[in-house]
Amino acid sequence: MCGRFVVANVGSELVGVLRVDVTGADLPAPSYNVAPTDQAAIVLDSSKTEPPTRRLESARWGLVPSWAKDLSTGARAINARAEEVEDKPMFRQALIRRRAVVPASGYYEWKRVGDAKVPHYIHPADDAPLFLAGLYEWWKNPALPDDDPARWVLSFTILTRDSIGQLGSVHDRMPLFLDPDFADAWLDPSADNVGDILDAAIDAAPDVAAGLDDHVVSKAVGNVRNNTPELIEPLP
Repeated sequence: MCGRFVVANVGSELVGVLRVDVTGADLPAPSYNVAPTDQAAIVLDSSKTEPPTRRLESARWGLVPSWAKDLSTGARAINARAEEVEDKPMFRQALIRRRAVVPASGYYEWKRVGDAKVPHYIHPADDAPLFLAGLYEWWKNPALPDDDPARWVLSFTILTRDSIGQLGSVHDRMPLFLDPDFADAWLDPSADNVGDILDAAIDAAPDVAAGLDDHVVSKAVGNVRNNTPELIEPLP
């Protein structure tokens, strides 16, 4: 799974790599401890324009489907198993038309060692941006008036698959990593071969995983109030 991640930079370097057309005005600040229900930047292709407009937008972590009664539903959907999303009502429609890329610098995972859980920071060896496959949804808050911009909530989930290699020794699940060149196919809302795109992403993720490093970090990352660059520093 992926329960915390890091976004050390947002904006310019992501726009260049993923060719974003529009950058949202309310992007969250860099964070070294993005936690569930926090805001994070995601990339999506809006299907309301022709051709689709690629946007970098702020979204709430934890997918809230349009039929949810309240935001609390999202807390149970920060991750989605890639091999199951085609069959899950919560994710099926988002997979078809609302796929996203979640840019990150790296993510945290906890390895069980005896009775303890030891946090690791997992990141690209060359410090390039890491792209995670995601899904997004728009949810309308019925408690707010129609003219309130806050009525519409953009939320997302991160897809996962079984781990391989060194990452498998840390945890049995890992995010579904995307190669930057594959991001266009993943984001295309008009694609009708969604099952093939998903299978290709699952098959290609190990190639990205092979270029990742990990090291043990401070247990301070377990407290969501801690949010400093020191969290990603390796322990002696």
